[in-house]
Amino acid sequence: MGPGFLPELAKAAFSYPAIDNHAHPFLTEKNRDAFPFEGLNSEATGEALTVDSHYTLSCYRAAAQLSKLLGLKGDEANWESVKKTRVDIDYVELCAMCMRPTGIQCILIDDGLGGVADLAQGYKWHDQFTTSPTKRIVRIEVEAQDVLQKLMGDSLTEVTASTVGGVLEKFTQRFRECITACAEDNEVVGFKSVACYRTGLDIATSGTLVEIQTSVLDALARFKQKGDLRFEHKALNDYLVRIVLEIAGQYQKPVQFHTGLGDNDITLTKSSPAHMQPIIEAYPNTTFVLLHSSYPYTRDAGYLTSVYRNVYLDFGEIFPFVSGDGQRAVVRQVLELAPTNRILWSTDGHWWPESYYLGAIQAREALYEVLAGSVRREELTEQQAVGIVQNALFHNSNKLYRLGLEPNLDIL
Repeated sequence: MGPGFLPELAKAAFSYPAIDNHAHPFLTEKNRDAFPFEGLNSEATGEALTVDSHYTLSCYRAAAQLSKLLGLKGDEANWESVKKTRVDIDYVELCAMCMRPTGIQCILIDDGLGGVADLAQGYKWHDQFTTSPTKRIVRIEVEAQDVLQKLMGDSLTEVTASTVGGVLEKFTQRFRECITACAEDNEVVGFKSVACYRTGLDIATSGTLVEIQTSVLDALARFKQKGDLRFEHKALNDYLVRIVLEIAGQYQKPVQFHTGLGDNDITLTKSSPAHMQPIIEAYPNTTFVLLHSSYPYTRDAGYLTSVYRNVYLDFGEIFPFVSGDGQRAVVRQVLELAPTNRILWSTDGHWWPESYYLGAIQAREALYEVLAGSVRREELTEQQAVGIVQNALFHNSNKLYRLGLEPNLDIL
């Protein structure tokens, strides 16, 4: 190792067990190629994904790291060779190959991602790759859509302005019962909202009955026109979030929010968690987790985490979507203000096991490099830096989600 190497910090950064506090399921073997593999590195769609993403620094780096994992050298160490090689590896073997080096002891899985029901594994399937059982994060908008669909059945399109009031009353009751049942379920450790995607993070702290009823009618009109039920109507979506924040606070279950980095379905200017300040203040007994480093609004998220005790900041998804220099810059921004006892790590792993692999090894590298710089500048002791790593990777999530786990120190 070179001059200035910090052995204890390196041991923590590269070997300490981790709790992945936000991820999604692997695809099934049958559907392992259901999506373009370039989605590993980018949230783009169309040719912006399949062509242009090849030219990003994140893709070049992913190709190099996956080539090492797969034993590709020389001219074969490139993106196309990685794609061809992985196809010929037994799927469970590929999953194990990717998961072994991660040091992930426990995964908290949001299984409400679109396509999961038809294409992906159940959350418990992932237990074979971890030493502690996988737990669920419940996506509230998906649950709400399912509740209304089951409540109304084939009568969804028959709701009118004169009957929507009764429908909303029954729906609210059923939705509350659903969320309460989830909160009481030991397999569920938290909730997740994609309000960022649907209507933006400027979540209203209140709404009128007329506005909510009108939103329900609009949602049903969309169903009649397009044939699928998708809640993307602000008064209704904000109403659902408020219900969950109330119940989650009572049961001490955190609520995760997608913030920042996402695909082009997001209105970027409404994806900053700065919009959430009023709703955070309105529910002081509920814990908010700001996901995905809130990139590119990381400093906004760090500010909120520094001034509200009920806010935690997840530094995930930037691995591997952002370049190495970008990742280090984001981690530095996280640490500018956020208390280190309220930062959490995740892969945002989804579909491909390689997403977990890259998410873990790149995060470990960034943590070491950023904190080692602080130690060398005598801003931290090495032992303090070790504590920050151990808390960020394991202990903060273990405490927040009340997992009751002991770190498996032999995991790597």
